[in-house]
Amino acid sequence: MGDTLFTRHFLLVFAITFITFFAAFQLFPTAPLRLEELGATLAESGRFMTAFTAGSATGALFTGPLGDRVGQRRMVVGCAVGYGVLLGLYGLLEVRWAFYVLAFPHGVVWSGLLTATMATLGHVLPPHRRADGLSIYGLASPGGVVVGPLVGLAVYARWGFPPMATFLGALFMVLGLLALSLPKDPENLERRAAFQFPGKVMTAPCLVLFATALGYGALGTYTAQEAITQRFPPLFGHLPTQAAFLSSMAIGMVAMRIFMTRVGFGRKPTRLLPGMVLTAAGGLTLLAILPGGPLRHALSALLYGGGYSMVHTLVNAHVLDMTHPNRRGAAFGATLFAFDSGIGIGSFLIGGIIGWACHRFGAAGFRAGWAAAALFAFAALPLSRRLLRETEPVS
Repeated sequence: MGDTLFTRHFLLVFAITFITFFAAFQLFPTAPLRLEELGATLAESGRFMTAFTAGSATGALFTGPLGDRVGQRRMVVGCAVGYGVLLGLYGLLEVRWAFYVLAFPHGVVWSGLLTATMATLGHVLPPHRRADGLSIYGLASPGGVVVGPLVGLAVYARWGFPPMATFLGALFMVLGLLALSLPKDPENLERRAAFQFPGKVMTAPCLVLFATALGYGALGTYTAQEAITQRFPPLFGHLPTQAAFLSSMAIGMVAMRIFMTRVGFGRKPTRLLPGMVLTAAGGLTLLAILPGGPLRHALSALLYGGGYSMVHTLVNAHVLDMTHPNRRGAAFGATLFAFDSGIGIGSFLIGGIIGWACHRFGAAGFRAGWAAAALFAFAALPLSRRLLRETEPVS
C-alpha cells in the first residue's frame, strides 16, 4: 500500500460514509413532515429522532464488538443491506406509530454501519498517514449533511415521501454489493462476548467526545431558532441568514481540514488535540459574548467548526493507534455511544437552559445556553491532556 492515501478501498469507504449521511439527512428532516401528514402533532413528530438516537447510542455498544466477531467487511455489507431494507419500509408505512417502532432498530443498524466503516478505515490507511487520511475522510459526513437535506426536501416536495424512501433503499442495496470489494476479513476471528465494556484505554477518548458533544448537540436546533427569534437581517438584502452558523461551521470544518492536510500533523498528531479543543471552546465563547447577529454567528462558527472537526479526527487517529486491529469495532462503538449520548444529554440540558433564560430575559437568553456549551467544551481540555499521556498501544 505504501503511503498512498487515495486507494480504491479508501475511496469506497469515503463513498459509503458520504452516502450514509446523505441518505440519513434526507430522512431526518422529511420523516417528521411525513408523520405530520399521518396525523402527528409538531411535538410528537420529534419522537422519531429520539427513538433513532436511542437505538444508535445503545446499539453502538453491541454492533462494535459484533463487527470484531464476524468481520468488518461482513458488517458493512450486512448493515448496508439492512439499512436499505429499513429505508424502503418507511415508504410503505401508513400509520405513524410504526415509524417510532422502526426508528430504534434503524438507529442500531446505523451504529453498525458507522463503527464498521471506521474500523475498516484502519485497514486501508497507511499507518504513518492516519491523521492525514482521517482529515480527508472527515469531509465525507459533513458533505452528506450539507447536500442531504437540500435534496431530500426538494424530492419530498416534488414526489412525496414514499418514492424518496424507495430510492434511498435501492441505493443502499447497490452500496452493499459494492462493499463486497472491501478488504477481506481475517479467517481466524477472535470469539468474544456480544457486549464488552470499553477498556481503560478508551476512557479518555470517550470522555473528550462526550464533553465536546454536549455543546454540539444544541447548535443545530437553537442557532437557527435564535436567528429567527432575533430576526437576523438577510445578507445582501435577500439571502436568508437563519443557517449562518451551520453554514459557516461547515466552511470552518472544510478549511481547517484543507489547511492541516497541507501543513501536516507531524509525528504525534494528538499533541494538537488540546489546541483544537481550546479553539472549539473559544468559538462557543464568542457566540455567547460577541454583540450582533449574523456576523457573530458566522465568526464564532468558523472558529468552532475548525476546532471541533479536528477533535474528532485526532481522537479517531488516537483510537486507531491505541487499539488492536481485531478490537477496533468495539472501540469505535464506545466512541459512538459517548458521542450520541453527549448530543442527547447536551440538547436536553442546553435546551432547558435556553428555555428558562429566554422566559426570564427574552431573546438574550440564548446566550446563556451558548455560555453553558462553552463551559462543557472547556471541560474537555484537561481530558484531552490526559489522552496525550496514553502512548503505549494495548493489544
